[in-house]
Amino acid sequence: MGRPRLITTFLALLALFAASSTQAQLQMNFYSKSCPKAEQIVLDYATKHISNAPSLAAPLLRMHFHDCFVRGCDASVMINSTANNTAEKATAPNLTLRGFSFIDGLKTLLEKECPGVVSCADILALAARDSVVHIQGGPNWQVPTGRRDGRISNSTEALNAIPPPTSNITTLRTLFGNVGLDLKDLVLLSAAHTIGISHCNSFSARLYNFKGRGNGQDPALDSEYAAKLKMKCVNTTDNVTIVEMDPGSFRTFDLSYFQLLQKRRGLFQSDAALRTFDLSYFISQFGSGSVQSFFSEFARSMEKMGRINVKTRSAGEIRNTCAVVN
Repeated sequence: MGRPRLITTFLALLALFAASSTQAQLQMNFYSKSCPKAEQIVLDYATKHISNAPSLAAPLLRMHFHDCFVRGCDASVMINSTANNTAEKATAPNLTLRGFSFIDGLKTLLEKECPGVVSCADILALAARDSVVHIQGGPNWQVPTGRRDGRISNSTEALNAIPPPTSNITTLRTLFGNVGLDLKDLVLLSAAHTIGISHCNSFSARLYNFKGRGNGQDPALDSEYAAKLKMKCVNTTDNVTIVEMDPGSFRTFDLSYFQLLQKRRGLFQSDAALRTFDLSYFISQFGSGSVQSFFSEFARSMEKMGRINVKTRSAGEIRNTCAVVN
């Protein structure tokens, strides 16, 4: 083995060790001594507000997803732009994110309880879980804590890292693989589309101008479903009208996402892409299995995603407010 190859192998092993070491520093009940009421405060807040506004669960879950795909789960998605920097918030995938005020409200409560202790990254991770748990039939998963907040937020990085709804399977495999997630994770995390809504312009090209060639409708889309969508979304530029991602049960975390995929009724091109590769086994398995089995698998993928490139110990900071670097 030549010297260049030895160096490359050593660096790869070093990076793997560093990533494993960082992930190991997250732990359950991280704030048990420094802020014992932290997780209960998040839970109580989510219980109160999600009961009154269940539609917030999907946006909070989406925000957590978008955060973890860019520089890891470090709340960089929450940082505001400045005169010298365009932040992640300002890029196309994040323009329709909601729930920032929800996280800010939690941060205010936690700063009163334990100033400078609980990170925005942990608040977001906990809030995403707790909000989903409190919608109808939502799954639960473990959220080890100890994340610190990032200091960098860049719109270009977000644009390049977050899988858009127009993704084909090659793009999805690449972007998920870049953050250590595999094809099974791709299918499971895509199933979060079982709750929430979307704006027409995120998918309407599939109805009128598939692949930008002026050739009409995406042949992978069920024609009856497409006709119903066209009644709501009359052109490709409509960024106001919204539709349910999972028609009929968009507020219930259930198996219908997989069942709709099998009928070619996934809303996004990225949903349809799951059927173009050898992922039919997963789609069929989860769609015909038990809800609890799906929840268990979904929980594993969420826990895995929540550990992506986390900053712990001396890395990062604990922001005073989530939108501004200290």
